[in-house]
Amino acid sequence: MVASKETQIYRKDADKLSVQERERLIKPYLPPKPLNVSKRPKSQPIRMFLRTQLHMLVFTLMHILFSIYIRFRQFYHSLVDRIYATLYYHHRAPELIKQDVRGLDKLPQHLSVILDLKEEEQGYAGLEKLLDDVAEVSAWCASAAIPMLSVYEKTGKGCGAFGRLSAHRQQGVLKDHMQRSHRVVSSKLHAYFGRRIPSLQIQAPHVPSFLNGDESGPSPSSTGEMDPLTLSDDPLNCGIGHLSILLLSAEDGRATLVDLTKTLTEMSQRHKLSPEDVSLDLIDAEISESVMAEPDLLILFGPYVELQGYPPWQVRLTEIYHSQDNNGVGYQVFLRALYNFAKASMKFGR
Repeated sequence: MVASKETQIYRKDADKLSVQERERLIKPYLPPKPLNVSKRPKSQPIRMFLRTQLHMLVFTLMHILFSIYIRFRQFYHSLVDRIYATLYYHHRAPELIKQDVRGLDKLPQHLSVILDLKEEEQGYAGLEKLLDDVAEVSAWCASAAIPMLSVYEKTGKGCGAFGRLSAHRQQGVLKDHMQRSHRVVSSKLHAYFGRRIPSLQIQAPHVPSFLNGDESGPSPSSTGEMDPLTLSDDPLNCGIGHLSILLLSAEDGRATLVDLTKTLTEMSQRHKLSPEDVSLDLIDAEISESVMAEPDLLILFGPYVELQGYPPWQVRLTEIYHSQDNNGVGYQVFLRALYNFAKASMKFGR
């Protein structure tokens, strides 16, 4: 508080005191002055505008350079694909395909591919294109003496006029048209091999299989092995070989692992299975029996490395091949994948 004497003087002589004297009287009672008094920066619209334009210029230049790089890369890969397609065109002759792979040290016994039913190709045209791609790859595998081919196509939605597909089951378009797939693949094999074609079996997990056009009951083990007596029944197939095609969809991927986990859990709770008995070998055997064994080579025909929900357990040790900027099924991609697989060094840990 202000001293009483000074208060009285101030009240009596308030009009007589100057401004400086009043400040001198009040100053001892004011709070201390802050050390760092931040001054509000003045707005600089020109500098902010120039900085924004500089950032936009750098951003635009980065986009231009990256676009030029992408264009050159696409042109280079397109040119390489053209060269390979010209030098190694198969002319639908199995002899030429055998000649292309003759010098390879090893070939995959189980080859898998990921195909895509494009949204802009729904309906009859999309299904026909998909089946033709399956048939082409099947003919290449049969010509290269690859006995097992698995085709993964994700589709969990309907397919135009063929749309009888349950979205929650995600069964897949190819599984809905197994008999039609068998007919298209057989026709393509006749175009490659003539009258004598390899015996053909098309199967899918938990779906009756088709052997040479006839429904042969529940699908056997997904290893692609067939009874030799069954293969020798058809005189047109003697000495030509056998091709087994396995059709997969999204329901055969993570959902299978979830179902197997639930089954093992219920068996353990009911004391039918000891937790110590659950091992990697048991899981591998169950999944191989219910879906398929692990493929040796997986080929991606799309422009990006995207597995689209492919069964995850089956790609632990699989060689995956992807051709950058490729968009579509092509023999040159198939052949380069085989060459890459032949050069690959498989190193398995203990």
